[in-house]
Amino acid sequence: MVKITDVARHAGVSPSTVSYALSGKRSVSQETKQRIEASIRALGYRPHAGARALASSRSNVVALTMPLRSGIHMPVQMQFAESVVTRARAHDHDVLLLTQEEGEDGLRRVAGTALVDGLIVMDVQLRDARIPLLRTLGLPSVLIGFPADAEGLTCIDLDFTATGEACVQHLAQFGHRCVALLGSPPEVYARGTGFARRTAAGFTAAAHRYGMTSTVVPCEPGRLAAKETVDRLLRELPDLTGVVVHNEPALGPVLEAFKEAGLRIPEDLSAVAICPDELAENAPVPVSSVPLPAAEVGERAVELLMTKLNGGEVPDATLLPPQLTRRASTAPRGATA
Repeated sequence: MVKITDVARHAGVSPSTVSYALSGKRSVSQETKQRIEASIRALGYRPHAGARALASSRSNVVALTMPLRSGIHMPVQMQFAESVVTRARAHDHDVLLLTQEEGEDGLRRVAGTALVDGLIVMDVQLRDARIPLLRTLGLPSVLIGFPADAEGLTCIDLDFTATGEACVQHLAQFGHRCVALLGSPPEVYARGTGFARRTAAGFTAAAHRYGMTSTVVPCEPGRLAAKETVDRLLRELPDLTGVVVHNEPALGPVLEAFKEAGLRIPEDLSAVAICPDELAENAPVPVSSVPLPAAEVGERAVELLMTKLNGGEVPDATLLPPQLTRRASTAPRGATA
């Protein structure tokens, strides 16, 4: 076990100086404090929890607000949560998970009791009722997602507008002229969830720019709902040759429904998905896709929050560019087997 004397020897200071740096009982120069902190990290020393609290006046806990709302794909949500917890532990912080539909009340509760040092907020809506409160709490926060008005907030996410555009551009390059976005369940759009609305906006704008016929269709998960959605889509757009699926649990049922309708992928219909790589890769026909960088977004959200907690400057907006990987599901319009 690493002791305080080992840290002192490594940093070239006395054990009492290390103790003062940890407890805050006496002032220690910034240069010396940084040298001690570097030695603590290098040796893996674990200060006593009480000493950490005295030094920082912190709880060493961050809150992750992850409402369990209908229409949200939980496996992807849990990827975000896992990455936040893992990265927070690397900074010696625990994570308090808020999953109930508490909204503003949940934020007030944790902020008012000094339970946490900062907040990471997920499932951000364009007109999110939590935003006005976040501006007044005086507690550092990072949003995974963007509200309509993000002024004064720290936000990070995949650039979903650019993602919708990239999917359409990919289909346009293969000559497709009639395309559809099969999106999240209707309630996700009704809530004004940012990622769904922005994907649809990017998709629609790009289709207009390329002179395509296009439509956005919300889709419930499940085989029956997928079949009904696909059948209606084909009736309304008989010239359809390209689809973008932004609905992880519906991807498999949607592709199966097109197959049952007599359409071959990619000979008759090219398909692009916005989903985790493993889902796209393991489809019966591997699907061209833009992955959801859940792990990277979660990790970077924690880094942004830690920088704010330590008084550093962070950008207001961090948008990760989409990375589209072509697989077997997309081909030129009218391609033959």
